[in-house]
Amino acid sequence: MAKLRPQISIQYFKHSYAEFILGSYDNKLCLCDFHYRKLRSAVDDRIQKLLGALFIEKNSDVIETTKVQLNEYLSGARTSFDLPLITAGTPFQKSVWDALQTIRYGETLSYQDLATTIGNVGAVRAVGTANGANALAIIIPCHRVIASDGSMGGYGGGLPLKKRLLTLEEKVLTYKKI
Repeated sequence: MAKLRPQISIQYFKHSYAEFILGSYDNKLCLCDFHYRKLRSAVDDRIQKLLGALFIEKNSDVIETTKVQLNEYLSGARTSFDLPLITAGTPFQKSVWDALQTIRYGETLSYQDLATTIGNVGAVRAVGTANGANALAIIIPCHRVIASDGSMGGYGGGLPLKKRLLTLEEKVLTYKKI
């Protein structure tokens, strides 16, 4: 009899901002990404391989909590997330993703700043690649990273969404100061 492989529960979640694919493994969020991004299959393959598990369309408590918190964030009612996370990547990618989580709501860093933060000033391109490989978009705020010249750089959800998220955060902070 074949041994059953562990499973990653996945659900699709539509919001007016974007359509997401959410995934949980071992009661932790491992996927919150854009359903139609260019790197969709590469990200999915990496997560399944590193966690040794297969996707199955099924709900979980973590996924339901993520939906609630994403809705709150996208409506301007939440500025941080309180979710158990599991990241599937190389040690370098994980160091970049850890550094991303230190960027405060409404703030931005350049790819160069991020490379400096992880103690590898020469790794600007590799930092950009790791940023793009982030499977926990918005939760791990890769949208807060911009080019050194102030331009947007890239974004898995597309530049219009990146601009929209940064504008949302700016508006919420401005409103809270009033």
